[in-house]
Amino acid sequence: MSGARVLLVEDNADLAAGIEYNLKLEGYDVRTVDDGHAAVDAAAAWQPDLVLLDLMLPGLDGYRVLQAVRAAGNTVPVIILS
Repeated sequence: MSGARVLLVEDNADLAAGIEYNLKLEGYDVRTVDDGHAAVDAAAAWQPDLVLLDLMLPGLDGYRVLQAVRAAGNTVPVIILS
């Protein structure tokens, strides 16, 4: 899955930076967003291969982000990190 697109949804900047760094080190194409509304938009526009999703987010929480992504017909795999 090297080169795959990973959408990282995390509002803790330090944690997000560490995860993003390690994913990029492994060859993944990573986009990071820090709130629920941006996550829904990025999932639709960028079409990631995987979403790493925090639950406690500003705007929409992770549950609502997942609900909105699925309601849009997007079946991207999601791993919840919380």
